[in-house]
Amino acid sequence: MIACLKGEILFKSPEKLILDVGGVGYEVFFPESSHVLIPEIGQETFLHIHTHVREDTLMLYGFLDIVEKETFLMLLGVSGVGPKLALSILSGITPGEFCRAISSDDLPRLISLSGIGKKKAERLCLELKDKVQFIPVTEDAATSVAVMGQTEEHFVDDAVSAMVNLGYPRASAEQAVRAACQQESPSSLEELLRLALRTIG
Repeated sequence: MIACLKGEILFKSPEKLILDVGGVGYEVFFPESSHVLIPEIGQETFLHIHTHVREDTLMLYGFLDIVEKETFLMLLGVSGVGPKLALSILSGITPGEFCRAISSDDLPRLISLSGIGKKKAERLCLELKDKVQFIPVTEDAATSVAVMGQTEEHFVDDAVSAMVNLGYPRASAEQAVRAACQQESPSSLEELLRLALRTIG
């Protein structure tokens, strides 16, 4: 069972990449929201891997951090949720926001995700309510403020909103703002937005 991979990126698209590890090319699928954070072709990256085995195929799913992988695995445990839907969910929401939505029975937020209707949202809340508390969600854009200690929370919210207004998906915007906060300690909204746009660009 493959648990992680580190190698050179040979191919990259919004939903998958091919990773050269010791001369072997591995096709790895990942949430679309991670696309902006994954290095470009020719560079090296490290991914946490889930190996999904079925009778007729073996597929690899990659994640930049262990929390995202654990959330993916938790989703696979829900009746009617397969890898494709689980990836779609994580492409539209961060693990932290997802766990908060489950904990608070925020059905409107869950229904806003691609592939999730009212019944599916209710099932997610029913089956995961007791499990999300075990996911150590400290990685999303809001909590990165606490880690950095110097970026005001409203800067983060406003930067994400500004990027959404520019046409970026919310999950991608949150990922980019989080990455910007981790790289530096921006002292203004303008600086944070500039760093986030540089990350996503």
